[in-house]
This record gives sequence, structure tokens and C-alpha cells, in this order.
Amino acid sequence: MLTARAQRTLETIDGQTLDEMRALRDETERFMLRYKFGMDEVITKLSILREEFNQTHDYNPIEHISSRLKSLDSVIEKMARKGVEPSFDTIRETVTDIAGVRVTCSFVSDAYRIFELLTAQRDIRVLKVKDYIKEPKPNGYQSLHVIVEVPVFLSTGPHPVAVEVQIRTIAMDFWASLEHKIYYKYHRQVPQELLDGLTDAAHTAAELDARMERLHREVHGAPRPPRVQRDIEA
Repeated sequence: MLTARAQRTLETIDGQTLDEMRALRDETERFMLRYKFGMDEVITKLSILREEFNQTHDYNPIEHISSRLKSLDSVIEKMARKGVEPSFDTIRETVTDIAGVRVTCSFVSDAYRIFELLTAQRDIRVLKVKDYIKEPKPNGYQSLHVIVEVPVFLSTGPHPVAVEVQIRTIAMDFWASLEHKIYYKYHRQVPQELLDGLTDAAHTAAELDARMERLHREVHGAPRPPRVQRDIEA
């Protein structure tokens, strides 16, 4: 329901302006809905892989799948930071993380395996890869980020949609969650001693991942070398 103030405001707007506002609202909803559907497509693909591993293999590399869709406000704020006019076309061309999917794995080798299985699918197009496992960020963060394009089939035909997929270990996911909470608490103005502590914790998490990977190899054997050489941006 509209507030009394909003109702009074609407009453002062002429019919043509109202029609334009409604048209813009509808177009915005359709625009964001495509990204939701693209995200759902990727989740479905990963969920099928997860279910297959549960049913037919003795080991499942996927521990958890989560997703998030950026709010329109967040998209507009990002465009403002980039100094770009927030039109639908420029958003589509500039912002590639409106739809995001996160895959959590037990081991580093699992991250590369999931990358291979997902990007080998014929309707998936790889737009960009950032291998923060091979080249960690300065704060120690390690993860495999890939921007994929997936077709969304609507009544108007197929629409290609970009979706960001982050694949990382349980240890690094725990670290990233803590970092996010700290940055939120301090409004991104985090004291240096806390930043240093976060970096040390990231290195500890990476050491744990390396030790667990060695144990995993002793049990299951060495995995195939990852094929993440194409389109890498460290």
C-alpha cells in the first residue's frame, strides 16, 4: 500500500508521466529477471553435477552452493563509481556480477574440477577467468572466479546472460565471510591491525588447504592437472 504522502505525490503527476514511470518499472523488472533466470540456470547445472556425484561416485567435490542477485541500487552505485551512465545497455556491457553463484569445495583440486565440468558444457561461454588460487590477492584471498554467459530462453527468444561463479574451499569461504563482516562493521574503514590479522588468517587458511590437499591425494590419488589456462586474468 502507498503512504498518504506517496498517494498525494502520485495525484500531482500527469497520466503520460505515470505511464512512462510504469513502463520504466516494467522494463527494469524484466531486465533484472533475466539475471535471476541466468543464475537459476547455472545453479541447476551445478545441482545436477552435485546430485550425480552423490548417486554414482564415491566422492562429491561440491559441498555447498549459494547465490545472490545484486539489488538495483547496488548496480546503480557501481555504475556511479565507474562514472558510467546507468542505462540498460551500459549495465549489460559493464557489470558482469549482477548474478552471482558461489560453490564451496573441500579441496583446492575440487575447485578446478568443478570449473572444468561447468565450462565444458556446450551452452556455457566463458567470458573471463580470474585465478586467485594461482595468484592470490595481496590480502591472501584465494578463489577461482569465472564469468560465464548462459542463454536464458524466454517467450521473446534466447537472451545471453552473464553470471559470476566463485569457486573456493571451505577454509577460504570462512575467511571471506569473516572479512565481509569486518568490512561491514567498520564501514570499509578497517584498522590496519585488523587488516594485518586478516592477511595472516588467509595465509593460515591457505596452509590448511595445502595440508588437507596432501591428505586428500594420499587417499584418492593425485587429480588430473587443471585446464584453466585459457582467458586467465590473474
